[in-house]
Amino acid sequence: MNPYHGRINGINGADAALDLVHEIGYKIARRANVKILQGVELPSTMTAAVLAGRGGPEVLQVRHDVAVPTVGDGEVLIRVAACGMNNTDINTRVGWYSKSVTGATTSGGFDEAQADDATWGGSGLTYPRIQGADPSGRVVAVGDDVDASILGRRAMVDPWIRPADDPTDRSRAGYFGSETDGGFAQYCKAPARNVLVHDSELSDIELASFPCSWSTAEHMLQRVDLSAGQSIAVTGASGGVGTALIALAKRRGASVVAIAGGSKQHQVEAVGVDAFVDRSADDVHGAAQEANGGPFNVIADVVGGDGMGAWLDTLKRGGRYVTAGAIAGPMVEIDLRTLYLNDLEMYGATVFQPQVFADLLGYITSGEIKPVVGPTFPLEEIHAAQEAFTAKAHVGTMVLTID
Repeated sequence: MNPYHGRINGINGADAALDLVHEIGYKIARRANVKILQGVELPSTMTAAVLAGRGGPEVLQVRHDVAVPTVGDGEVLIRVAACGMNNTDINTRVGWYSKSVTGATTSGGFDEAQADDATWGGSGLTYPRIQGADPSGRVVAVGDDVDASILGRRAMVDPWIRPADDPTDRSRAGYFGSETDGGFAQYCKAPARNVLVHDSELSDIELASFPCSWSTAEHMLQRVDLSAGQSIAVTGASGGVGTALIALAKRRGASVVAIAGGSKQHQVEAVGVDAFVDRSADDVHGAAQEANGGPFNVIADVVGGDGMGAWLDTLKRGGRYVTAGAIAGPMVEIDLRTLYLNDLEMYGATVFQPQVFADLLGYITSGEIKPVVGPTFPLEEIHAAQEAFTAKAHVGTMVLTID
């Protein structure tokens, strides 16, 4: 079954309804007009990490009296077991996405951030908001018009909430855990078209490391059409997106040079790189090119900052540069002559089409890729988790577990 088209026709007649209930094991909650997994009693409230506004860690509150989401037509309720944590969670909290901010993501709070452009989509963020783009769990309730066969199945969420009437319209896309409530909670709901059920043998912690970072990486590589025999340099290679880029590039048969802090070399090399370059090298760009044996076909950059322009000089004629982040700062300087004289191509990668996440889930369930999980924390310790995340001492994706 394709979960993007997981709807069924309504049941006509009491006998047919009772037969279906017996067959797949669900009960109908008449008051809410939803179907609930047999044996599950949904509480009225839950534990969730609630973002109360823009600012420091104090605006992120763990509460135990948050209403369990009400499922409507075309929606699915997931009991969350784990949820990955990403740069966007902290960047949104501190307002880093605002055009008025010019510093690195680790430079602290941003008093200059403007409220009307401080999210991924450039629209104002409403509070309170439950963040978390990467829930992994089990389907416990569905809207009356959703295929009830997914009840009880393990599930992940494609985090880009696209308009139902035109999923290709990127201008109207919102992000799960940003423009809508996400997975830093015991329960979350999502449109049925965004919920992918699966039979993976990986744990929920492992699965929660995939959605945001790995789909971002897969989107980047699809944008530049990386193929077997080509070479790629990956900056910020120790993070969630960086480790995903390494693994997904190797899956394609490309050669990979990873750039990251020297203290993380062995962990990054274990993901499968062909060469590693310490980002503190005197000439990191030259060292990367030397390690590759010449210019690159592709640069995949999530760092940005002062060194961004020099990466263009390491590309072959007709090479491609793709970015999905700027943790060292969004303001860069490039020589346009390098761009046009070498016929280079530059790509941004943010809103991807549904096929990207479907492809990723296929790689996961077939065992083609393996998770790279960093430290884990219980949801109640989200402040400590974000402090550890900001320190950037980890490798892979950090995950919150939800009791």
